[in-house]
Amino acid sequence: MKYITLNDGNKMPQLGFGLFQISDSAKANQAVKDAIDVGYRLFDTAVAYNNEEAVGSAIRDSGIDREDFFITSKLWINQYKYEDAKEAIDESLKRLKTNYLDLYLLHQPYGDIAGAWKALEEAQQEGKIRSIGVSNFYPDQVKNLELMSNVKPAINQIEVSPWYQRTEELDYYQNQNITIEAWAPLAEGKNDIFTNEIIAKIGEKYHRSNAQVILRWLIQRGLVVIPKTIHKVRMAENFDVFDFELSKEDMETIAKLDKGQSQFFDHRDPLAIESIFGNSIRSLKI
Repeated sequence: MKYITLNDGNKMPQLGFGLFQISDSAKANQAVKDAIDVGYRLFDTAVAYNNEEAVGSAIRDSGIDREDFFITSKLWINQYKYEDAKEAIDESLKRLKTNYLDLYLLHQPYGDIAGAWKALEEAQQEGKIRSIGVSNFYPDQVKNLELMSNVKPAINQIEVSPWYQRTEELDYYQNQNITIEAWAPLAEGKNDIFTNEIIAKIGEKYHRSNAQVILRWLIQRGLVVIPKTIHKVRMAENFDVFDFELSKEDMETIAKLDKGQSQFFDHRDPLAIESIFGNSIRSLKI
């Protein structure tokens, strides 16, 4: 396993396991147990995923030292007030059965970001969280937060895949020493990414699957990746990406596949914000 050193000096595995859309407790618990058996130690959950307790139980039951794991969770918008955020952090710790989190993120860039971030900063000072960061923020939003805060975000977790490469944004974050963690690195299979002929042709050279080529491409770009699957065979496949390296030519070939748009929704589309996050944001009204 390779590690990334964050701007606060903490290290995190460059490859982890995502828990999005595994809300069934039994399935989430088994998925984490299988992933631990494969070798994963970075686990990415969130309050909104409704599986923190299942993740914490699987990690605790593994018998492996807590220090060997890197556990990430995220705060949801409806708790983006200072006092609510403080309480939410403690609730996440209880559900995850741990006395500290390796990384805690603001899940979305809406609502009382300043109040929520203040709670994260204080929790970090108290030793409840080791690193703090954001998710789904754009560069101007990150800069706004950084300028009004005492702690610079260590991570921005955003959608990145061959279909949505965000090259200029990634260059900016790397110049700012903010690590990018890619969610949906395999685009959840959209646009036939697992059978794409161009990626498959590259994979033939290394005797690798499309998924392995994509994850390797992201890792070589310096990103942290958190693919998700409930199938142990695919967990093992996704984990097996550190013993080969894509050539410069192959990296450039994949770079040409960029569609330049989210495969899910635009976080700056007012209609999307209203329909997806509206109720959570409204709950913050004074």
